[in-house]
Amino acid sequence: MIAFSQKGTGQALILIHGFCESKEMWKTFSDHLSKSYQVFCPDLPGFGESPLDQTQISLEETAVLLQEWMEENHIHHPFIIGHSLGGYVTLALAELMGQELKAIGLFHSTAFADDEEKKKTRNKTIDFVKKNGVDKFIDSFVPPLFSEQHRASQSEKIEELISFGKRSSKQGILAFIAAMRDRKDRFDVWKTFQGPKLMIAGDLDPAVKVESSRLHQPFGTLYHEMIGVGHMGMFEQQEEALRTIEKFLSDRSG
Repeated sequence: MIAFSQKGTGQALILIHGFCESKEMWKTFSDHLSKSYQVFCPDLPGFGESPLDQTQISLEETAVLLQEWMEENHIHHPFIIGHSLGGYVTLALAELMGQELKAIGLFHSTAFADDEEKKKTRNKTIDFVKKNGVDKFIDSFVPPLFSEQHRASQSEKIEELISFGKRSSKQGILAFIAAMRDRKDRFDVWKTFQGPKLMIAGDLDPAVKVESSRLHQPFGTLYHEMIGVGHMGMFEQQEEALRTIEKFLSDRSG
C-alpha cells in the first residue's frame, strides 16, 4: 500500500520525497502548485505511512510499485520530480515507463551510481543503524543535510524533519540504504529520456557533489544551481526552488 496526499486538479504532478523523508515535506510546494496542477505526494515503502513488509527492496521494485499505484489512481502522463532517493526512483520510473511520463526532475539527486567510497559509507551507515537504532541515526543524519549557514535559521524545520524521519521503519531504512548502494548507473536514462528534464543542484550539497550535477546539464532542459545551498534547497531557498519548478512546469504544460 502506498500512502499519499492529493491536492488540486489538472495535469498530474508527482513529488517524491528522499531518504528518511515523507510526503509532508512537500506541503508548501503542494499547497502552491496545486493551484495549477493535481499534485500527488506518495510515501515510499517503509517511510511515512507506507509499510514495507520485506527486508530488501530494489529501486526497480519500487518503480513497479509506484507504476501500479499510478494505475490504481488513474494518474496518467505525470510530471515527476524526486528529491535525492526520490530522484533515483524517478529515473527508475523513466526507465520503466518511458514516454508515459511527461517530464522528470532531479532535485539534489544524480543519475550516477555510487562510487566505491560512497558504497563504503553506505555500509558504515547500515552498521550504525543496526547498532544504534532509528532515533539516534535520524538525530545525526538530518542537520548536516542543510548547509552550515542555514542550520540556525532552519532549526525549526530541522526538528520537524527529524520528527518525520523517526517515523521511518528500521526495516525501510536498512532496505533503502542497500538499494541506493546497489543501484545501477542511469546516466544513459537521463541522456536518452525524450521528455523535458529538470535538475536542481546545490553548490554546497554534501550528498550530491555539484561537480557531478553539472555533468547532467548538457543533457537536460533546465539546470538550476542554488548558491549557498546544501541538500535541502526546498527549505534553504524555498522561494527560489519553487520559482524554478514553476518555470519548468509552466513552460511545458498544455
